[in-house]
Amino acid sequence: MKKQKQRSENGARKTDRTSIILSMFREFPNNKFSLKHLASASGGATKEGRRETLEILGRLFEEGVVEECAREKYRLMQTHLPHYEGVADMAPSGSVYVKVEGQESDIFVNQRNAANALNGDRVEVVVMHRGRNGQLEGEITRIIERNRKPYVGVAEVGAHQIFVRADSRRMPMDIYLSKRTYPDVRDGEKVVVRIADWLPGSKSPVGELVERLGMAGNNDTEMHSILAEYELPYRFEPEIEEAAQAIDARVTAKEIAQRRDFRGVTTFTVDPADAKDFDDALSVRKIKDGVWEVGVHIADVTHYVRPHSVIDDEAVERGTSVYLVDRTVPMLPERLSNELCSLRPHETSLCFSAVFTLNENLDILEEWFGRTVIHSDRRFTYAEAQEIIETGRGDYAEEVLTLNRLAQALRKERFKNGAISFDREEVKFRLDENGKPLGVYFKEQKESNQMIEEFMLLANRRVAEFCGKRRTESGRSAERTMVYRVHDSPSEEKLDRFRQFILRFGHIFKATKGRAVAKELNKLFKQIKGTTEENAVATMAVRSMAKAYYTTDNIGHYGLAFPYYTHFTSPIRRYPDMMVHRLLARYLAGGKPADKTELEDLCARASDREVVAAEAERASIKYKMVEFMKEHIGEEFEGHISGLTEWGVYVELDETHIEGMSFLRDIEGDFFTFDEQLYEIIGRSTGIRMTLGSPVRIRVKRADLQKRQLDFELLLPGAAARRTEEPRGKGPKVRTSSRRKGR
Repeated sequence: MKKQKQRSENGARKTDRTSIILSMFREFPNNKFSLKHLASASGGATKEGRRETLEILGRLFEEGVVEECAREKYRLMQTHLPHYEGVADMAPSGSVYVKVEGQESDIFVNQRNAANALNGDRVEVVVMHRGRNGQLEGEITRIIERNRKPYVGVAEVGAHQIFVRADSRRMPMDIYLSKRTYPDVRDGEKVVVRIADWLPGSKSPVGELVERLGMAGNNDTEMHSILAEYELPYRFEPEIEEAAQAIDARVTAKEIAQRRDFRGVTTFTVDPADAKDFDDALSVRKIKDGVWEVGVHIADVTHYVRPHSVIDDEAVERGTSVYLVDRTVPMLPERLSNELCSLRPHETSLCFSAVFTLNENLDILEEWFGRTVIHSDRRFTYAEAQEIIETGRGDYAEEVLTLNRLAQALRKERFKNGAISFDREEVKFRLDENGKPLGVYFKEQKESNQMIEEFMLLANRRVAEFCGKRRTESGRSAERTMVYRVHDSPSEEKLDRFRQFILRFGHIFKATKGRAVAKELNKLFKQIKGTTEENAVATMAVRSMAKAYYTTDNIGHYGLAFPYYTHFTSPIRRYPDMMVHRLLARYLAGGKPADKTELEDLCARASDREVVAAEAERASIKYKMVEFMKEHIGEEFEGHISGLTEWGVYVELDETHIEGMSFLRDIEGDFFTFDEQLYEIIGRSTGIRMTLGSPVRIRVKRADLQKRQLDFELLLPGAAARRTEEPRGKGPKVRTSSRRKGR
């Protein structure tokens, strides 16, 4: 009995030792472990312990789990290393980070172990070991699926071959094109290519030509390049244009009879001066003293565009209009966006409307939704409407002033309820006839903008609530399938990072959750107005917030402080608005709730397309900024530090808000260290300290249009004098603070 018990204990001990040894191999898959080390770590390096360990290793060797790589040294067999499947994210250096679903951190792969994987490829990666910083490091063993995303670049045509230098930083190597296959490609031409193959041992992937865009540097070519980079179309196929031209434009008496007629009510549009489509109008009528009827009239796009038609399918694909610096890439053909659905002055137009009867206390006494017909009396620009607001004089002054008074009251109430004020200056360019930037200016939100915004917000939230909630016969509220625009509350982690960030500027952020966060943010925005750190803080505030998106699952809109919110007011330029129009028409007619699965898929696509469009818009702004500064190479400007890294500082120019990078290694006159804890760049001999918001002077050094990158030379006080004292060719060295090493 005693012997049986002992055997049982020995067996349990051996099992424990086995599991410890296996976990060691899996935790450090590339390590070579000695017999003594394994025995000691798994229960003791006694004679008996070493014998047990040797038995375990012998069994694992026979099973093909471990191999003996030297005398009494063992490591995990390659086939038993942890394998994962993920998507390659390529860095400018050529290294790859593999994003694995379910894994908290990416797996780092050195370029030499990347097996010719490219950005966006689905790959199989084997984890080799864990780096000093805890980062998993591995080797790509197989490319499961090549990413078919095209690359845009400049063709460099040689005597016997063509190489395409890609614009994207995520394609650090040139792409080879066969000169025999593509003899017409010119040197310096912008082209779109797709990776066809990349043979082992070859330095460059082989590409296939997708499209020729024109010569690099031409404005149209560069804008089309940005669209191609983000896979955005810049023209409509002939069949779509033909379908648009075939639409009957007549507004018949029969159609008018089926709609509520607003042609006799004062109605006008307010839009930017350069707007070509007018998708919303306001009407206003006095009911009695202190009571007003306000109509929010939206172009009835779904009257002309039927579900699953070629135009509708194209709108689903595009998802949204794209606004580059010098042009709009519309979601709908111009026949619809600029003609049939545009609420042009002195023309009868078909609309889908939200009509509210309100008093001066903003009580909604009555609301109505439905299809209407309008006749716009006047087209105002924002500047014209603003002049009426400021002077009290002009066309329809009483109506404009009434709407503005109500809008400002709505705005005040919204912020009182916890809305966040994210009013930021919008960068605009003055362009010549060829699209060359002549200057930079900023579009400011004034009361005329706010007037339109508040009534659009009112329509959006009331439509969302009407469609999303319905009253049963018993009087209870029941949810209906609806497309919502939602915005989640910020995570505590992001808020904490934001709190630490603004402390560097001396600002304290007390709130941790709930509506107190919104109140604190609005207070902070007032404090930083007009300061050098305004843009940096506002940018970080936006980043600390969750992203708004479309979904059928309502969680409310945190930033606007609305429990129900949707997009109803811009169907010319956003597909979700068209979805909402159809849902509203369905529920007004007493229809059953729509299919949730299909709508959710459309919501997800629309959210994705919105992100892509925003990235393309930012790329076009960045291009124009670099193009503008190209004319100012060698000139000096005042700015402030907007970002810090261990390799350089980002500087934002005070006058234009254009941002560029100054590399630490290029700053003359000192040795510089980056203190990550204090978030400062420190000059070792001069004691110069640079942090966010620090005023600096720069000289424009380089403007790379292809990479959309600006390089600045940081001009430190007394640097010129010190430069003459130092031997030539001995630039400052850069090192990372020792503080960082111990973290």
